[in-house]
Amino acid sequence: MFVRVNGQRLFFDTVGSQLACDVDCMRVRPTLLVLHGGPGFDHSGLRPFFDSLADVVQVIYLDHRGNGRSVPSDPDSWTLAQWGDDIAGFCDALGITRPIVLGQSFGGMVAQAYAIRHPAHAGGLVLSSTAARMDLDASIAWFEEKAGRDTRDIAFRFWTIGDDAAFADYLRVCMPLYNTTQPTDGQVARARAIVRPEVFRHFSLPGREIRQMDFRSDLCRLQCPVLVIAGATDPITPPHLSQEILDALQPGIGRLVCFEGCGHGPFRDDPQSVLEEIRRFIAGVPAPTDA
Repeated sequence: MFVRVNGQRLFFDTVGSQLACDVDCMRVRPTLLVLHGGPGFDHSGLRPFFDSLADVVQVIYLDHRGNGRSVPSDPDSWTLAQWGDDIAGFCDALGITRPIVLGQSFGGMVAQAYAIRHPAHAGGLVLSSTAARMDLDASIAWFEEKAGRDTRDIAFRFWTIGDDAAFADYLRVCMPLYNTTQPTDGQVARARAIVRPEVFRHFSLPGREIRQMDFRSDLCRLQCPVLVIAGATDPITPPHLSQEILDALQPGIGRLVCFEGCGHGPFRDDPQSVLEEIRRFIAGVPAPTDA
């Protein structure tokens, strides 16, 4: 499905209904808006993990502008400010109030931009394997320590050159090291994804926005409950970056859960534990007003 937001045609898909049939009324359930990583990928890599939450929330997956099916778009609009404003605009266009926004990796950066720019908009935030600022030196050193100099060089070329050959090598060699387990459908999941390397290059190469991003001084603006999720062996957004997010929040609104034996997107390594934690968080977020 598509909706036009801030001049851009955005693709989204839903799992579950917004209204639940109670005995004497139609009850509005919370909306969980799930934001994919990348940039340069689509929402398909997050499915079916979060589909199972549709018994307690309406799950909506969104492809960010320039990513997945949300094309064509103007590269000048590929900024965290615009991607963040798109989240607020998307919810307003569909009449979604007080969404719970779950951002994985780059999606968590978009979620932070959204919440900082629209601090009273969200009902809750789940920031999964993300960062307020990147520490790429630590990531590249991790690849060398765990997998050797050749793997380190592949990671370095990806983050500094990012051409098609470097992109392909990184997907083949480095991304399988993101997690401690390899899903049985991993190859199939990658095959069904819509990959747009040009968005990664625009955002992530030297001199681009990911190198300058630092939300730490602005996260104190957030007003809603925040669940920060980290994987203890995550090479790209290591746990110290999740701790930085927690430390920057107002006291009492955030909680950090670091999952041992898990990597980038710990739901991929331990889905039962991670989904249970998210369920507990959802249950503690004030329900939207009934309609």
